[in-house]
Amino acid sequence: MSGTVTHDPPPAGQQRQGRPLIITEDTELLDDLLRLCAAAGATPEVRPSPPDGREGWDTAPLVLVGDDAARRVRGTARRRGVVLVGRDQDDSGVWRRAVEIGAEHVLVLPDGEQWLVDRIADVAEGAGRPALTVGVIGGRGGAGASTLACALAVTSAREGLRTLLVDADPLGGGLDVLLGGETAEGLRWPAFAASRGRVGGGALEESLPELHSLRVLSWDRGDCVAVPPQAVRAVLAAARRRGGTVVVDLPRGLDAGVTEVLGQLDLALLVVPAELRAVAAAGRIAAAVSMVVRDLRVAVRGPYAPGLDDREVARLLALPLAGEVPVEPGLARPDDGKAPPGAVARGPLARFCRGFWERALVEAGGV
Repeated sequence: MSGTVTHDPPPAGQQRQGRPLIITEDTELLDDLLRLCAAAGATPEVRPSPPDGREGWDTAPLVLVGDDAARRVRGTARRRGVVLVGRDQDDSGVWRRAVEIGAEHVLVLPDGEQWLVDRIADVAEGAGRPALTVGVIGGRGGAGASTLACALAVTSAREGLRTLLVDADPLGGGLDVLLGGETAEGLRWPAFAASRGRVGGGALEESLPELHSLRVLSWDRGDCVAVPPQAVRAVLAAARRRGGTVVVDLPRGLDAGVTEVLGQLDLALLVVPAELRAVAAAGRIAAAVSMVVRDLRVAVRGPYAPGLDDREVARLLALPLAGEVPVEPGLARPDDGKAPPGAVARGPLARFCRGFWERALVEAGGV
């Protein structure tokens, strides 16, 4: 059993540093909590009651209060990051005690073990604001979704943001090729097919190829390997914990793995050429994606068919308009050695991407 006592989220940039603090005299509960801390890679401070003064209590990034210690904690200065942990599944009074000590969460072991391991690991890893995660999907084949995804990632990195570009289409040929880095050292998707549970964000970032100041998770040139949905979920969650931005190039076929990705997006861009057949095809994609993604916007690409402009395309699809994706001559081909999409800072595509990030980051409250 686990639950939440509602509090406002902590302000950005106020993550506490230090070791988790455990307060309990229950030896069995302590053994469990020490085991979970070890699984999360954290070394806690253990005390039978709150520390004297405010140093330990205020500076610990996470406080795990055993239900046996709730009475001793009562009256201590309120703070964020307090979890009340018990072992009695039938004790309804635990919620009252949680309110009395200002706990943000109530956890009853063993049901909530995985949640607690993840929370402790976040502390050990120094996780802050999650990455602004944007998916890009084509309204029809050849719409230019991969080009826009690459340009968005290149622009984000140029603006100084930690950036990860994720290729979620195993049949797309590999975004590392579009970036000119198919031979770059680093792991590709097949290496993560066996991932279960939590993936370390720092380890993930360091393991991936670095191209144009961003990290890329793409596919290799071997046989197509199915990556289970739980592995997709774990990898993308690890990427988001690192902060900055994550850009995902999505296939138009929505299987279980892609649905896992859609569930972690903050917003998605549907790239639609301004022609009637493309709008009709995009309508079917939009209907499927909007069932999972709460913020779906249309990015229109010219040239325009008679009677169509970007606003008319957005109206026909009943979607907010993200803007018109400009045509940029001389974009990279895998074999011509030119700069990748968005690399020319003064080019029209880079300007579009820079404007998109400026608006999206303001809407998200910064990154």
